Amino acid sequence: MFLDYFALGLLIFVALVIFYGIIVIHDIPYEIAKEREHPHQDAIHYAGWVSLFTLHALWPFLWIWATLWRKERGWGFKRLEEEQHDIHHRVSALMDQVSQLQHEVSKLKQQSHTTTDSTANVENSEENK
Repeated sequence: MFLDYFALGLLIFVALVIFYGIIVIHDIPYEIAKEREHPHQDAIHYAGWVSLFTLHALWPFLWIWATLWRKERGWGFKRLEEEQHDIHHRVSALMDQVSQLQHEVSKLKQQSHTTTDSTANVENSEENK
């Protein structure tokens, strides 16, 4: 008799834990959206409830939707374009600096060769005297 009541209590407890677990799992995208201050967090929350009744068919899409937004960069696409544009300009500036340095190095090499040649000519002329 006691075991019957114990089994019934255990069955009810397990059913409640599973029910609560499903509700907590379906709410994960909403919690992510709330933490990131997503502009569509209410829509994600409502879609999560709809997903609960459709056996979580929408849940992976809600997860993606919630994680795409970040407060500091928004959706990220515009910022990414700006960062790529900035990187392109920095690379262009670095390429210009490298070409300028190469030009200066070649100029210094020529000066070095002419200095070495003139020094050698002076030494040869002194030896010939």
